[in-house]
Amino acid sequence: MATKGNTDLHKGIPTIKDAFVVIVKTEWNAAIINKLEAGAKKILKASGVSFKTLTVPGAFEIPFAVKNHYTYCKTVPDAYITLGTIIRGDTPHFDYVCKAVTDGVLQLNLSLDVPVIFGVLTVENEQQAKERIGGVHGNKGEESAITALKMIALNRKLK
Repeated sequence: MATKGNTDLHKGIPTIKDAFVVIVKTEWNAAIINKLEAGAKKILKASGVSFKTLTVPGAFEIPFAVKNHYTYCKTVPDAYITLGTIIRGDTPHFDYVCKAVTDGVLQLNLSLDVPVIFGVLTVENEQQAKERIGGVHGNKGEESAITALKMIALNRKLK
């Protein structure tokens, strides 16, 4: 998703007016996350899709929130969008959190009946994150919402 000029994703966005999406975002790195969320909401609103946001402390908690929302909430969404930013530091913490979140979202995709979109930035520094919230690499929140719409359409087609 980080390739410059990845414009093909914006082609063929399906119209899905009766869909419901849950955005799960982190509190950590709020200045970055809020721009990712704004990008996702922009696409969802333009598509007529309803949504709500759940906030968790950090990226590690994202899979837990998705799993429990899916398990215990009466209204199961058509998709989840996960938004977080993990910025490399001076310790191996970055590697552990990235792997845990990636593996967690993978397991959710394999076990739930709805898609879970990976909108978590895993970057070396804050500049790389800024390049992905409206900079040279576009807005990954928008791309995550487009991916959610395409996966909802695919999931409905397959069912």
